[in-house]
Amino acid sequence: MPTSPAELPAEDDESLTTAERIPPTWTESIARHASRPFGGPLGRHAQIGRHWFWSPLRVVLLLAVVMLALGWLQKAPCIQQYVDENGVVQLDWRGSRQFTALCYSDTVPLYTAERLDQPGAFPYKTSWKDDEGKPTEHVRYMEYPVLTGLFQWLNARVAQGLVALVPGLPMTVIVFFDVTAFWLALAWLVTVWAVARSARQRVWDAALVAVSPLVIVHAFTNFDALATAFAAGGLLAWARRKPVLAGVLLGIGGAAKLYPLFLLGPLLLLCWRSDRMRAGIITTVSAALAWAAVNLPIALNPDTARGWKEFFRLNTERGVDPDSLYNVISQFTGWPGFDPGLQQGQAPEVLNTVSAVLFVLCCIGIGYVTLSAPTRPRLAQLGFLVVAAFLLTNKVWSPQYSLWLVPLAVLAIPRWKPVLAWMTLDALVWAPRMYFYLGTDNKGLPIDWFLGAVVVRDVAVIALCAMVVREIYRPELDLVRQASDGDPLAGVLEGAPDRRLVTRRRLVPSSGKPRHSDAGGHRSRTQDAV
Repeated sequence: MPTSPAELPAEDDESLTTAERIPPTWTESIARHASRPFGGPLGRHAQIGRHWFWSPLRVVLLLAVVMLALGWLQKAPCIQQYVDENGVVQLDWRGSRQFTALCYSDTVPLYTAERLDQPGAFPYKTSWKDDEGKPTEHVRYMEYPVLTGLFQWLNARVAQGLVALVPGLPMTVIVFFDVTAFWLALAWLVTVWAVARSARQRVWDAALVAVSPLVIVHAFTNFDALATAFAAGGLLAWARRKPVLAGVLLGIGGAAKLYPLFLLGPLLLLCWRSDRMRAGIITTVSAALAWAAVNLPIALNPDTARGWKEFFRLNTERGVDPDSLYNVISQFTGWPGFDPGLQQGQAPEVLNTVSAVLFVLCCIGIGYVTLSAPTRPRLAQLGFLVVAAFLLTNKVWSPQYSLWLVPLAVLAIPRWKPVLAWMTLDALVWAPRMYFYLGTDNKGLPIDWFLGAVVVRDVAVIALCAMVVREIYRPELDLVRQASDGDPLAGVLEGAPDRRLVTRRRLVPSSGKPRHSDAGGHRSRTQDAV
């Protein structure tokens, strides 16, 4: 019989005793106040886990369904139709409704922009010309990674089939949005489920993922919920000691959006510190093979090879995003940027280099933190730091990218007030963004309002990063370690000794007795480990 939570098998959530569960109404004032309409905080002698249906996981999933429904309603004004004076049914975006109603979603314009409305079209094969007849004329293809591009194409085919078979349905683009929203909602439910399973004793922390304000605003803004589902699933598979499955899920997620592949860096660093590189290499190779299995059929096909490169070409040639730090500095200081005067098709090479170098420097810093911390950092902590560093240093921070951080933040630093504060601030950036896009000539907001909100969001993310680093170096402050005295995502690293640490002088390999084990937590760290 296990004698402590750290000794429980990773998948044995049901065997947790009352003493081992962490009721949020005892530790979080937000949860305590929110519980009052339902009877108040949990009593000291209450029986836990006895209800025949309502488990914490099912309650959290129900909360997620409610928030996803609100997210659909938030986008609903942008999927209305009307009949114009010529008797033609049109999408009702009159008066810049997509901005004034704050309901904009990329899904709607992409249906025609990516030629998904053409029955014979296929992503990466079908091409078209932008700026036709102008000096800037150029050939375009599907601009998304393969899994996301095929996801859009399949949904378009389903929508067109439904409209053909079922009389009375609205415009095909509206059906396309609804079909896409259904699968994205399912993907977010998988994300919530994976976080709840990964959190173990702190299962209620997954409620933060479920009720995040970012779900209302961005669950259906783009297709990023696909990537969060694979990333969260990959972390859970690693926690369940399934390195091959973890790699496969992260690799497939990388075929939807690249960010799940960033999690391999922290994972390899932790394996290096613990001298468990075999498991890390297996996961990395599995991820590479899974990514290749999705991409190579498109990349090597002569008919689609050029279209496959479009995603990489556009990301290379793309300039600064409106809410990147580079644009903030440029707008507030009058600085012309790193690459002024670029022509159509020219890549901002200096900007690309600076962005890449800054991200690499941040990763080096995170690597130092990983190898110098007295207690081996948790995987979620490092994953959050890496993804946050990418977003802060990258030239593009599309608003829906913030969804990437939600599950990682909840697993890395489950302090409800600061995490909810950041998510709320980040969600609120949507309003000045939409009214900035509306234009000052159309009673919109000047750019300073939008960029001011961006700065507040970035400061909130940086503050969370600082809190994570603080808890890495002071593990006695880490709420997760207080609950389990270890890393719920450790997987094969659970109980592994520290073999390689950075001291003030050098990297120290240990071939004798272990300096520190994750199973021992911060209570057993030795002087030489410090």
